[in-house]
Amino acid sequence: MRIDPNSRSVQGLSTFIEFVALNLMYLVSCIPIVTIGAATSALFEVAIRYSDDETGRPVADFFPAFMRNFRRGALTGLALLVPIALLLFSAVFWLSTPTALGTAAGVISALAAVFLFAAFLYAMALVATFDDGIRRTLKNAMLLAAAEPVRTFGLVMIPVALVCISVLFPPFLVIMGTIGFSVGAYVAAFLFRSAFARHRP
Repeated sequence: MRIDPNSRSVQGLSTFIEFVALNLMYLVSCIPIVTIGAATSALFEVAIRYSDDETGRPVADFFPAFMRNFRRGALTGLALLVPIALLLFSAVFWLSTPTALGTAAGVISALAAVFLFAAFLYAMALVATFDDGIRRTLKNAMLLAAAEPVRTFGLVMIPVALVCISVLFPPFLVIMGTIGFSVGAYVAAFLFRSAFARHRP
């Protein structure tokens, strides 16, 4: 029996295995926590490249991208993730206060955290795509999150949907641990590419 390496089934299986490996590499790279930004920018870089007619090698290119983006990705990520964590803490605190003022403050904190999370996603994709300074990257990420409401909504809904499915259906955590992040980044890559194309000079 001969197996054709160019057949659709073999190529589909190899792509699946590659996305599983990419997902595991990303999760391992996030373990120190402070490297979440660098790992996410590397994941987005290989996903954006692969979404462009399947060019690039996601697994082989991940760690070179991680090292290349390490400083900018880590610092940019921390600049947004720390305020997000503080805003989420504030939202939980105020929403636990049974007053109209507490509820309003909690809702505002939660919405601000969601906006900054969208800016974080854009920032990591900008680090992956453009060689700009940290300050300019943060500024552009904020502007994109506000200027592209439809794409921003789509970007935020990808992780929100994955988390909600995992909470409602715990066995889905297995999928999250194998291909959830890599496939999510691949889907987000198309939104990033269309958003960047609209604002390139």
